[in-house]
Amino acid sequence: MSRYFTEDHEWIDVDGDVGTVGISDYAQGALGDIVFVDVPEEGRELSKGDEAAVVESVKAASDVYAPVSGTVIEGNAQLAEEPALVNSDPEGEGWFFKITLSDTSELDGLMDETAYAAFVAKL
Repeated sequence: MSRYFTEDHEWIDVDGDVGTVGISDYAQGALGDIVFVDVPEEGRELSKGDEAAVVESVKAASDVYAPVSGTVIEGNAQLAEEPALVNSDPEGEGWFFKITLSDTSELDGLMDETAYAAFVAKL
C-alpha cells in the first residue's frame, strides 16, 4: 500500500485502484478538537480537487478535498458518532472516505511521506 499527501493536508492510502482518504496529523492539530464530520455519500462522483467532506472543530470549519478523481465507495460512518477519532487517530481509524480511482496517474502530482514531512517543516 502506498500513501500520498496533498498540499491541503489530505492523505490517501492506495491499494490497487481503491484509495482511503483522510486528513493528516498536522491538519487535525491545526484544527483543534473535531466536533463534526460530514463525509460524502456512497456513489458520489468526485473530480480531483472537489470539496468532498466537511470537518468542523471548535476553531473553524474546513473542507476536505478529493486528492484524486473517482467514485466514493464508502464514507466512514463511525465519524458521525465519534468525530474525535479524527483527533485521536487521524491517519488510521479517523479516515473520511474510500474512493475507486478513475485515473491513477493523478497520484503523480501528490507527495510521498518524505516530501510531505519536508513541506510541513517549512510551514
